[in-house]
Amino acid sequence: MTASMWDQRFGGDAYVYGTEPNAFLARQAHRLTPGGAVLVPGDGEGRNGVWLAGQGMRVLSVDASGVGLAKARRLAAQRGVAIATQVADLLAWPWPIGSFDAVVSLFLHFPPSDRALVHARMAGALRTGGLIVLEAFRPRQLDYASGGPKDPLLLFSAAQLAGDFADMDILLLEEVLVDLEEGELHHGPGATVRLVAQKR
Repeated sequence: MTASMWDQRFGGDAYVYGTEPNAFLARQAHRLTPGGAVLVPGDGEGRNGVWLAGQGMRVLSVDASGVGLAKARRLAAQRGVAIATQVADLLAWPWPIGSFDAVVSLFLHFPPSDRALVHARMAGALRTGGLIVLEAFRPRQLDYASGGPKDPLLLFSAAQLAGDFADMDILLLEEVLVDLEEGELHHGPGATVRLVAQKR
């Protein structure tokens, strides 16, 4: 989807993916140290970045949609926390190098050639010991109506993620069936793949 399409999707008052954090991310909170710097690419309307800020993290939320990030800042203000935001095309953005303690990627989908590039830049943005926390839809998601891309090339397998992050220590990698409750656009049974990887 283009930035203008995301702007349109995020244009209403409602938070289309809700205002609560992704459930997998919330369960990984024990791995994150308050005060750490966290990059959230594709943070949209900010539910995950704002939650991370509420856990004491220093958050940079990056998204192609300025409309989404304006809502993220509004949500942060409502919650009494602060996040930094950057409107950017992740394929053209000059990714920071060695600057973050964690990169959180949730339902951020790219075609195969771009996927490998973006995942490499996520890894490059980490300090030694930093973590990737990732959840995305896998091909079986095409059997469900709970959201996600309809193009199978945009869906990730555990094997693909293992390859993309082969230079990191894989702490968790699983393909699961979950019950999504993330606003109106992620609702119902969903087939996802989850990864936690640590930079050596």
